[in-house]
Amino acid sequence: MTGGKDVMVLMGGVSVEREVSLVSGGAVAKALADAGYRVTKFDLGRDVAALVAALRPPPDAVFNALHGRYGEDGCVQGLLELLHIPYTHSGVMASALAMDKPMAKVEHAIASRGEVLAGDVLPRPYVVKPLNEGSSVGVQIVMEGSSLPAMTDESWPFGDRVMVEKFVPGREITVAVMGDRALGVTELRTREGFYDYAAKYTDGRTVHLVPAPLPPAVYRAAQDHAVAAHAVLGCRGVSRADLRYDDTAGEPGKLFMLEVNTQPGMTPLSLVPELARHAGIGFVELVSWMVENAACDG
Repeated sequence: MTGGKDVMVLMGGVSVEREVSLVSGGAVAKALADAGYRVTKFDLGRDVAALVAALRPPPDAVFNALHGRYGEDGCVQGLLELLHIPYTHSGVMASALAMDKPMAKVEHAIASRGEVLAGDVLPRPYVVKPLNEGSSVGVQIVMEGSSLPAMTDESWPFGDRVMVEKFVPGREITVAVMGDRALGVTELRTREGFYDYAAKYTDGRTVHLVPAPLPPAVYRAAQDHAVAAHAVLGCRGVSRADLRYDDTAGEPGKLFMLEVNTQPGMTPLSLVPELARHAGIGFVELVSWMVENAACDG
């Protein structure tokens, strides 16, 4: 099936999601080797020349297991386009659009850090987050009676511009998309707090309900919304859409699209591999499909 293909797994990176990327990349590299690919792992830092040198001679494909800035926002994708090397996940434009939260959302406000610290930019409750980070890094929820967000120089290394959006109550759900179809819907129930970085990557902090216990029509609608968002942004390969289902006023509730992740995690706790298993697709088969569907925008 692999035809003895050479695959480089890009991992690590310099974003705040570096450790998650290393785990994702390690799992992907092992699975691809088990499938018969010749695999090289590359821990990407800021030395772009070292990456270019490592890509000579070029592999048959690059599996992009980077998360966060520079790896998920179109930067690395642009370099691979210049080198004409096929890579997994979305291309330059789709990656940049999905990673830039203001470009991919309709209801939000952009404020300076000073404005957010001076008082409420939106009526409470609301959410503040960085403009272009993933894994819920930096996300804070401001509820009635709570303090303003913590944004010291040490706790907020995300720049002066801040995204503020209305808090949507209800249930946390996510949908995996593979090519042009949805693999299923998961509901995420945290044991405490909201679905933040610790809840995502600490075993036992979050219960994954697969398939999500939603009304059938809502389940189908969530999948349809995810596939539509994948297509509208121009994504390819695998993506994951995060939504909220607000049923606090009873059924039927309302679905709200939060964001699309063009390079979802591939760790043992990650959601896309879990939904793929639910759809009858093992991890080795999943990552092999991603390599076989690697491409350049052009």
